[in-house]
Amino acid sequence: MVGYHSPTFNLLLCFHFISVLCSPSSPTHLCSPNQSAALFQFKTHFSINQTASKDCEYSYPKAKTTSWKKGTDCCLWDGVSCDNITGEVISLDLSCSCLSGTFPSNTTFFLLSSLQRLDLSFNDFRKSKISSNFGRFPSLTHLNLFYSWFSGPVPHEISYLSNLVSLHLSDRPITDLIGFQAPGPILKLEKSAVNGIVRNLTKVREIYLDGIDMSSIDPNSFVNLSYSLASLSLCRCHLRGKLPDNIFKLPNIEYLSLDENSKLTGQFPKSNWSSPLVILSASMTSLSGELPESFGDLKSLAGLALLSSNFSGSIPRSLGNLTQLEFLFLSYNYFSGKIPSSLTNLAKLGLLSLRWNQLEGSLPETPNAFPNLGFLDLSNNLLSGTTPSWLYTIPLIHLDLGNNQFIGHISEFQNRLLSLNMLVLKNNSFRGPIPSSISKLVNLSFLDFSSNKLNGTISSDMFSELHSLQYLDLSSNTLSLSSNNSVTYVLQGSKNLSVLDFSNNRIRGRLSKFPWKDIEFLNLRSNFIEGDLPELPPNIRFLSVSNNSLTGTLSGICNAKFIEILDLSHNDFSGVIPQCIGSFSQSLSSLNLKMNKLHGAIPSTFAKGCALKNLNLNSNHLEGPLKPSITNCKDLQVLDVGNNMINDSFPHWIEALSELQVLVLRSNKFHGPITAPTSPQSLLKLRIVDLSCNNFFGPLPTGYIKDFKGMINILDDGKGVRYMGERNYSYDYSVAIAVKGFEIELMKILTIFTSIDLSSNNFEGQIPRDIGELSSLRGLNLSHNILVGHIPSSLRNMTRLEWLDLSSNQLSGKIPTGLLDLTFLSSFNVSYNQLVGPIPKGKQFNTFENGSYHENEGLCGVPLSRGCNNNVLGQPPPAPWMNSQEDDGSKLEFGWKAVAIGYGFGFIFGAAIGCARLRTGKPKWLLLPL
Repeated sequence: MVGYHSPTFNLLLCFHFISVLCSPSSPTHLCSPNQSAALFQFKTHFSINQTASKDCEYSYPKAKTTSWKKGTDCCLWDGVSCDNITGEVISLDLSCSCLSGTFPSNTTFFLLSSLQRLDLSFNDFRKSKISSNFGRFPSLTHLNLFYSWFSGPVPHEISYLSNLVSLHLSDRPITDLIGFQAPGPILKLEKSAVNGIVRNLTKVREIYLDGIDMSSIDPNSFVNLSYSLASLSLCRCHLRGKLPDNIFKLPNIEYLSLDENSKLTGQFPKSNWSSPLVILSASMTSLSGELPESFGDLKSLAGLALLSSNFSGSIPRSLGNLTQLEFLFLSYNYFSGKIPSSLTNLAKLGLLSLRWNQLEGSLPETPNAFPNLGFLDLSNNLLSGTTPSWLYTIPLIHLDLGNNQFIGHISEFQNRLLSLNMLVLKNNSFRGPIPSSISKLVNLSFLDFSSNKLNGTISSDMFSELHSLQYLDLSSNTLSLSSNNSVTYVLQGSKNLSVLDFSNNRIRGRLSKFPWKDIEFLNLRSNFIEGDLPELPPNIRFLSVSNNSLTGTLSGICNAKFIEILDLSHNDFSGVIPQCIGSFSQSLSSLNLKMNKLHGAIPSTFAKGCALKNLNLNSNHLEGPLKPSITNCKDLQVLDVGNNMINDSFPHWIEALSELQVLVLRSNKFHGPITAPTSPQSLLKLRIVDLSCNNFFGPLPTGYIKDFKGMINILDDGKGVRYMGERNYSYDYSVAIAVKGFEIELMKILTIFTSIDLSSNNFEGQIPRDIGELSSLRGLNLSHNILVGHIPSSLRNMTRLEWLDLSSNQLSGKIPTGLLDLTFLSSFNVSYNQLVGPIPKGKQFNTFENGSYHENEGLCGVPLSRGCNNNVLGQPPPAPWMNSQEDDGSKLEFGWKAVAIGYGFGFIFGAAIGCARLRTGKPKWLLLPL
């Protein structure tokens, strides 16, 4: 039969082919010698360094050139491919090959004239220049120099590669090889190179130029890009100017990324837009305007990312027509209106993020909405109403509705949410109990229900099975524990917790041994916890148990070698402050022990390298002198030892604390004169000083006052209201001071808040004129001293002053009329002095009452009942100790009482008082009319 061969014939045929392949006449070297030599010479230019390919994305780094041996077939070398007929190298893939060294600009490597593919990505060529000889590969179709640490201008000869199908020159990201921040783009594209690429690369389908500096390129240069182009990525290119519309209309474009070009402007086309786009990403740009309904024509679109730009208006309903859409990111824009219900029909949508916009209204209530949604983030909007039922049934892994205006109960979670890993509902108005189905979300690692109106009890089994839980925040609700339970007992099953915040609730009971060995952040402040403080977990970095009823000593803190924030304030701790505080002061940044019953001396163990920025020991029973070891804390910003029994002279050694901004020594047993500073220009940042209620005497400390640059010309830096504290932990420093006759605790310290309180001492002499240079001072209290002379007219320069108390001294003369310029002044007291003359009229002084001027027999005029006449207007001659060059004052009237709305407590004090509290045993909220 034709075509039939016997089995014997077939067997003989096999043996024939084997003999031919094994014949000695077969060639042993397919690679030509000159190409082998060119490659081997290229290899010698580089060393092998694993870190050179540490960012490799596609495979593990492998030193491919180590397989290149002389005398072997180079076509068998790792990364090398040859033409089967000619033996010439046609492909060289050295990606992730750990090559480190300078790339030669002129080498036999460029003699590989038949190269079609060249991949040198993920190596370290040490900022070598890209040689113009790269343009000598006429057959090259694929060139990849991605993340290979080239630098300088991209040669225009790249545009000679007219057969290129794929061009990948993307530069490295923000960090360099050893993790430091790079100075910026190190590759640069000039106009000639861009024009050549646009003009000559007519076959190109992929262009990736991420991270290359194109700051000199007009975006219109891309108008005539090849119609064959399918992928274009221009991220982090410093592009500026208006992007031409035609880029969005390229007939074959499927992938377009323009991310991180903050000065790139433009808008999306409103019509005739039907390109086959699959992925469109234009995040962190200045593109703006509304999203046109024409987006609905992009039927192939699978991903849309427009984060952190300037888009506004409503989210177009036509996005609901994008049936292939898998992710939609519109966060950090200015979108408003409601979330269109059409989006709920997107059956393939897996990720949806609309956070940080101005969206409002309720969520769409659509049956079977978002059937495959796994990631949903709608946080930081104005969304309201109750949450729809579909939210508790879809297979979410990540859900964030935080910082909105949702109300109602949190419903029970259904079985399809058992994979839920992150659940955030913070800062809303949810009420009622925590749903019991929380106990079934066994994969939950992050849970935040803080700042709602949740109530009810937390049962012992609610979190017992959540072994993966690492972050739990239930703060600022009205939750309590079931009877006879403690926080440590309720959460003993969640042994992997690293963050726990139960602050501002109604938690009662005692603390037993902490069961979380890896916990780093623990906040239980403002509850009703009592008993002793257990030994702290060894890895704890933040601990606040302030405003509870804890007792006993502080010996348990000595195990916390890595603690950074330690707040035990407003409790009933007793005993001494442990000396171990000094042993971990290199990590400790803030120590707050105020309002306890601690006694003994302040530890003197603060060693060199001390990291303390905030030391608050106010309102204890501490004794002895202040120890100069505190000067080892070079970054100290707040030193508050007020309301203790410290017996010492003024600690001049604080001059070494160049970062000090707040100094409170009030109500102690400090004594003696405050002599001139030993170091000129010291304490330049000091802006809150309270030395009141001590026994200092002698003249006012003019030498220090002149150096208080932190109270002079504080300008608004445009960054808004800021407070002192630890931003990494959202922890604010606090301070107890006297303001307008009230001793209060400012729970937050405004960075522009300034005050000086030297009252209730025995300072004598005259008020120095230099004090008027403190133009940004908000409050000044010199009352209850033995000051004499006139009120300096220079005080008129303190234009930010909100309260001024000079009462109970021996001041004489008239009230300077220049004080009428102090338009922020809302509280003024000069009672119990020897002032004479008419009280000035006008502005805020018309609001002050009799008490501001009491016991000044020579004063007259409104609001006093004594009218002014010629006899009263006369003034006795100045005493010998008066400054004869001081002007004779003028007419002014200040009041002690806070004035009506319009002046109130003043802007700064009004902002700072938001969390202020009276210091009367256990703190009570201070309610002041503003």
